[in-house]
Amino acid sequence: MMSIWSRRSHVSRLSRVSRRRRGGRLGEVTAVLLLATFAGLSCAEPDDSGVRGVTDDTIVIGTWSPLTGPAALWGAVGRGAELYFDMINEEGGIHGRQIEFILKDDAYQPSRTVAAVREMVERDGVFAITAGVGTASNRAVLDYLSENEVVVVSPATGATHWAYPPKKYVFAAYTPYLDEAGVLVDYAVEDLGKTRVAIIYQNDDFGESGLVGARLALEKHGLSVVEAVSVEVPDTDLNSHAVRLRESGADAVLAWLTPRHATIIHGAVGRLGYEPQWLVSSVLADSELMYDLTEGAWEGVIFAAIGQLANSDHPLTVKYREAAARLAPDELAGEFLLAGFRYSEPLVEGLRRAGRDLTTETLIAALESLDGFVGTGPPITYGPDQRQGTRAMYLAQTVRGGTAEKLTDWIESGIDIEAAIRVLEEER
Repeated sequence: MMSIWSRRSHVSRLSRVSRRRRGGRLGEVTAVLLLATFAGLSCAEPDDSGVRGVTDDTIVIGTWSPLTGPAALWGAVGRGAELYFDMINEEGGIHGRQIEFILKDDAYQPSRTVAAVREMVERDGVFAITAGVGTASNRAVLDYLSENEVVVVSPATGATHWAYPPKKYVFAAYTPYLDEAGVLVDYAVEDLGKTRVAIIYQNDDFGESGLVGARLALEKHGLSVVEAVSVEVPDTDLNSHAVRLRESGADAVLAWLTPRHATIIHGAVGRLGYEPQWLVSSVLADSELMYDLTEGAWEGVIFAAIGQLANSDHPLTVKYREAAARLAPDELAGEFLLAGFRYSEPLVEGLRRAGRDLTTETLIAALESLDGFVGTGPPITYGPDQRQGTRAMYLAQTVRGGTAEKLTDWIESGIDIEAAIRVLEEER
C-alpha cells in the first residue's frame, strides 16, 4: 500500500429549544409528504436587494440541528449558532443589516433534513447556511444547496465530502475525522505506549472515517486494530459491544459515537470492570456534559479538540460564555453550545469582508480571502481551490469535576488526506 503519511508537522436540559423562531418543525407529518408539498414551490424570489435572503436591513441565515431524537445533545450546536447571531445583532449587525436566523429540527434524520432545507430555501429564502449538524444530513442536502447557489459555511462534521474535491459554494472549517484518528493513534502509541487499540464507531460515513483513519495510523506503527465494533443509530443496548471490547484485550479504545452511545458504552464497560484508556473524537469534546452523563466516569478521557476549551480564558470564549449567560441562562455553555458560535465565525467574517454590496459572489470572494483567520478555533485559510479551512487540532483530557486540561499544542496528523480518502472510498 502506498505511504499516506509524512512527518507529523441530563439530556432534557440540552434538548430544550430556545424561545424564538422554532416554527416549522415537522411534527408527525412524514418527510415524504412534505417533500411532495415543497416540490411544487419555486425558490423564494430575491428580496429588494435583488439577492435572495438579503434586504436593506436583514440577512437570512439558516441551519438545522437535532433538537430532538437520538443525537439531541448535539442540538446545542444549532442553539449556540442562534445565540451567536443574537449577539451579533446586539452589536449592531453587519453593515447595517440584522441577521434573521432560522433554526429547524431534523431529529438526526436525513429525510427530515431534506424537508427542512427545502423549506428554508424555497419558503424562507435563506442567503447562506452554517453549522448544519451531521455527516449523513449534510450529504443529503449538499447537491441541492449547491444547485440553488446557497453558500454553506462550516458543516458541523469532519467528513471530507465538503472539501475534497473543492466545491464552489461550500467552505469546511471542521478538522477531518481522518486527521483526528491519526493524532489520537499517534498519541496513544508514542506517548502512552499503547499497543492494543480497539475502536467503537457509528456504522456510517461519520464513524467509518474514524475507523479507516485509525487503521491507517496504526499501520504506520506496525500495529492493527484489535477489534472494531460498530453501533447503529437506534441501538440502546451495547452490552455485547462492551464484552467484545473487553475480550479483545485492548488497552486503548477510540470512539466516534453520539454522546448518547458514548454514555451507554461507558456504563456497559464499567459494569464489566474493564478500564481501557479512552481516546475520542471531537464530537465528544463537551467534557462537562459527558462527565455529568457518565456520573464521573468520563474522568481521564482524552479527546481531540478543534476549538478553545469551554473553560478557557481566551477573550472570545469568555465573551461567548457571557453572551450565552445573558441571552440563554438555562443553557450549559459547554463545548457543544460554544461550537455553534465557533462554526459561525468564518461566515460572519466573510459577511463583514464582503461589505454592503452583498451577493453570493461577493461572499464567496470574501471567504476565499481568509488567510489565517482566527476566531476560537485554529487558523482558517481558504482559496479558489481550497475549501478545507484547517486540519489542526490539539488533545485535551477530562479531569475531576468535568473540566478539561490541554495535553498538546495545535498539531496536524501529517496524513496524505487525499490518499486516505481514496482508501476510504474503496472500502465503502
